[in-house]
Amino acid sequence: MGDEVTLVSMKEVRIGRYIIIDGIPCRVVDIETSSPGKHGSAKMRVTGMGMFDGQKKTLLKPSSADVEAPVITKKKAQVVSVADATAQLMDSETYEVYDLPLTDEFKGKLKPGILVEVMEAMGRRALSRALTTE
Repeated sequence: MGDEVTLVSMKEVRIGRYIIIDGIPCRVVDIETSSPGKHGSAKMRVTGMGMFDGQKKTLLKPSSADVEAPVITKKKAQVVSVADATAQLMDSETYEVYDLPLTDEFKGKLKPGILVEVMEAMGRRALSRALTTE
């Protein structure tokens, strides 16, 4: 995975940050901490939503452990065309053209010419938000 992943202490994990659960980058939506017991350390149960598929994932680790966090880059792109469930986008810096699937959040809201923000992590891309509207 190389420079696409960094290590973060479980104590540094906060709601809204991204960590890797089961090989999938996930946004943390809930954190539960159990107090240390007689024979062990405190445990943390972290619930995350998949960045690309929206699936709920759970991670259970000691609070002293490390967890992987994806290196996320945000880029701007312009919508070239919109089909039923995909949008064709052009990167604003490299002029590369690529297709991304539309989530329910973006269906019917994107039109050609609109600027959007695209998040890249671990070799995959996902629409983040629309920057301009018409």
